[in-house]
Amino acid sequence: MRIVEVEAYIGTDDLASHARVGRTHRNEVMFGPPGMAYVYLVYGMYHCLNVVTEPSGRAAAVLIRAAEPVAGLDAMRAARAGHAPRRRARGELVAPAIAAVRLASGPGVLCAALSIDRTATGIDLLDPDSLLRLELPREPLAEARIGASPRIGIGYAPEPWRSQPWRLFDRASASVSGPAARRG
Repeated sequence: MRIVEVEAYIGTDDLASHARVGRTHRNEVMFGPPGMAYVYLVYGMYHCLNVVTEPSGRAAAVLIRAAEPVAGLDAMRAARAGHAPRRRARGELVAPAIAAVRLASGPGVLCAALSIDRTATGIDLLDPDSLLRLELPREPLAEARIGASPRIGIGYAPEPWRSQPWRLFDRASASVSGPAARRG
């Protein structure tokens, strides 16, 4: 997978961040060392993967909003099939086909496609031996391809947090989540 969209959540002052309430059992890993996975459940059904970004003691994380599949499409489709809405075809329930660009085009479906759940919280994403890890790209993304906009789905947060341009994405990727109007 190639990450194509992220959102930053910066510290206890950021009123859109889980850290805004201070250290809790749920967000404890956000206060730990950088590079750790923080996975939480939203709406009681969707897991969301975050990467802790600040030194221990300073809570901050980046939500992985979307990724482009580059390999393993069949495995991702199979993983997503368990989460997909079903329809009837000749009396049988079947999962709809999912286009490759949509397999991981949102934080919940990204976790579904990669079978990530809360048990991944605390995994060192910088460990080269980990099955779930971050790797640097062969070439950095050209600056002109990087878009920025306010974060998505944080209408509960007051200003200035709601309008911070802390959502970053690859302008050229069809796997970025949300409608084109949100792409900045």
